Amino acid sequence: MKIDVLSLFPEMFTGVINTSILKQAQEREAVKIQVVDFRAYADNKHRKVDDYPYGGGAGMVLSPQPLFDAVEALKEESHTKPRVILLCPQGERYSQQKAEELAGEEHLILLCGHYEGYDERIREHLVTDEISIGDYVLTGGELGAMVIIDSVARLLPGVLGNEESSVTDSFSTGLLEHPHYTRPADFRGMKVPDVLLSGHHKNIEAWREKEALRRTWQRRPDLLVQGPLSEQQRRWLKEFQEKR
Repeated sequence: MKIDVLSLFPEMFTGVINTSILKQAQEREAVKIQVVDFRAYADNKHRKVDDYPYGGGAGMVLSPQPLFDAVEALKEESHTKPRVILLCPQGERYSQQKAEELAGEEHLILLCGHYEGYDERIREHLVTDEISIGDYVLTGGELGAMVIIDSVARLLPGVLGNEESSVTDSFSTGLLEHPHYTRPADFRGMKVPDVLLSGHHKNIEAWREKEALRRTWQRRPDLLVQGPLSEQQRRWLKEFQEKR
């Protein structure tokens, strides 16, 4: 996969994309990440990328020309039809399902805005997706772009050491993830559940599924109405409710 980021502050990405899993993903050639300062595409001598809004109002608006030219150049360079994603508070709320969808693409271009907003022609004629990472406003789209890069890259083949890690993550199964334990089995009188020490893999899997359901019911019951439950899960859910 190739991920291009258009930002006025490319230095913000240095630590994020050059450490930990993202660094390893690039070294393994699972993903190529390029951060471009789209100010370089401005066609005026002062490299100005914004202007006052028509009709008046506070703040500055990003002009269409630099972003259109930058995206067109990146498309021509890679000979692909990329997903062009606008980071925007008005966009679709980001989810694990969206990350999994984007992980199937060959090329992503992420547009990071600043100032008051984007010229509407960018939204209407340049982008394929608008994404928001939450119902709040940041000073720019860079942090949102970092979230998307990290969540997508870790889903690519060969990035994580254990390929099952991303499959069992919270939200990937429709439920929150089950509890985890490690050594020692008894820490200050707090013990690991016996089933995890039993070596009985079928019982362990059943326990994990049940505890994932329990945790979702306790913390995010809204997730349980979004997908169908199995007969066993419905029985467990009834058990939780009766014990409460």
